Amino acid sequence: MTSPRAKSAAYPPRAAPAADPQVAERERVALGWLHTAHFVTSAPQLEHLPPVDLPEIAFVGRSNAGKSTAINTLTQQTRLAFASKTPGRTQHINLFGVGKQKVDDAVLADLPGYGYAAVPKEAKLRWQRVMGNYLMTRESLRGVVLMCDPRQGLTELDEILLDVIRPRVQQGLKFLILLTKSDKLTRSEGAKVLSITRLQAGGGEVKLFSALKKQGVGEAAELLWRWVHPEGGTAPAEPPEPPEAAPQDDT
Repeated sequence: MTSPRAKSAAYPPRAAPAADPQVAERERVALGWLHTAHFVTSAPQLEHLPPVDLPEIAFVGRSNAGKSTAINTLTQQTRLAFASKTPGRTQHINLFGVGKQKVDDAVLADLPGYGYAAVPKEAKLRWQRVMGNYLMTRESLRGVVLMCDPRQGLTELDEILLDVIRPRVQQGLKFLILLTKSDKLTRSEGAKVLSITRLQAGGGEVKLFSALKKQGVGEAAELLWRWVHPEGGTAPAEPPEPPEAAPQDDT
């Protein structure tokens, strides 16, 4: 998939380098790759999405779980994923192309946040069906990233989503839970919620993630890179030096 590139906005500082030089290099490659992300299309229903022949990674999570912030942090852009001022109002699936040298080799899919109380029941039911159909039938889907606020833990709706994708995970679908806003936890709290969530993940990986302190950013980026490039690949061009930290949102 190719598309004209949108001009990148200023973005937050890069993740702190890993101690191991080889790990640091892999993370640099992955972050450079994700920095190429650009908007491709938006669709209100699954049938309106164009079929793609590239690996697709879906980002899902409850409203206010930090999904938009996580996407923008991973791609080192400030407004690639738009956060509605009213949680739960953004009800489209947005696709972003990713690939070095302006040739896409993967797609990021930003699915609407779910579970916000102010959204009418009919809208909730409709989006449960849309998301369920997408997660169960999207042929190009390679992996799912679930954002979860660790102070709340996995909710009933998160558990339902895990049940939906479990058959595909057993068939090889990649799965990651990002415990966002982990900077709000103490070290012991973080270790505890990480251990509990790993037991609930059902075969998926779990990582603590903080957009503010850049915790887990490089690790998550490198994992997504490996999902799409299991045999490795050449390093994309290194992104430009970042400016000062960008403001954060809570979606």
